[in-house]
Amino acid sequence: MAERTAHRRLYRWFNRNGWADTVITIPYVWLIAFFLVPFMIVVAMSVALRTSTSPPVGYLPDWPYVTFENYHRLFGDDLYVRAYLISIRNAVLATLLCLLVGYPMALGLTRVSRSWRNILLMLVILPFWTSFLLRVYAWIGLMGTNSWFNKLLTSIYNGIVPADWTVRYVPMMNTNFAVVLVLVYSYLPFMILPLYANLEKLDFTLNEAAMDLGSRPWQVFKDVTLPLSLPGIIAGGLLVFIPSSGELIIPSLVGNASDPMIGRVISDEFSSARHWPMASAVAVALLMMLVVPLMVYNHFEARAQAGASKP
Repeated sequence: MAERTAHRRLYRWFNRNGWADTVITIPYVWLIAFFLVPFMIVVAMSVALRTSTSPPVGYLPDWPYVTFENYHRLFGDDLYVRAYLISIRNAVLATLLCLLVGYPMALGLTRVSRSWRNILLMLVILPFWTSFLLRVYAWIGLMGTNSWFNKLLTSIYNGIVPADWTVRYVPMMNTNFAVVLVLVYSYLPFMILPLYANLEKLDFTLNEAAMDLGSRPWQVFKDVTLPLSLPGIIAGGLLVFIPSSGELIIPSLVGNASDPMIGRVISDEFSSARHWPMASAVAVALLMMLVVPLMVYNHFEARAQAGASKP
């Protein structure tokens, strides 16, 4: 009761002094200044003509100098189409593997005692305390031909296959397998934490009621736990898929240059080719490819919730 009264007084003080509108306005100002304005500059640059300077002099072009040739080339050149498809494939694989690994871990976190839960959550977050680049370099060492990890996999492989198929080492570096593996390792916490936050709020008495009615554990999971955890699955999937699809560091260090992801293509267009308008067009198309489906999903989700709330 005392806390509710304090919240009401604080709310009235904010409204009386005009601070409520200020607090609400700050995030919008931040988004406009650091997202919308830079994005509009990138969009303008994507329809500009290529110049010898970097950035191009006409990155805010007048109408006579506007060209859509970059977007025509974007959808007509196999390099960009293939890079988009590779990026989507690797991001989807990484998201599915993160879900398969992260869901049991998040569910297990909700079933242990509070003391163990805090320790396990700290272990999940612990990789963030180390530099992202150092963690990728650590995987480069693990996947090397002379590493203990590679030798272990080689011995397991040679023990399974016929003698004619034995190999000296398992080729892992500079492959899409390495890219997906490091993506899963790097973004796994982004899947576990939203799932844990969602699963922790579930009412486990529903599981007990389902079991009392004769449901088996796998049926309880399929009919009760899994449907109620869909918001956490969607949130974790988006947090993994979106950064994975535009990843630059991981495919540059452990991937194959002949199978580039779109983040590496954008970087090469900016740095090596010095074609800023083309790089901007690729970046805008990538953003639209990620944001438009998310906006459509949010639209239909809001409509579904509004329909469910009606009597």
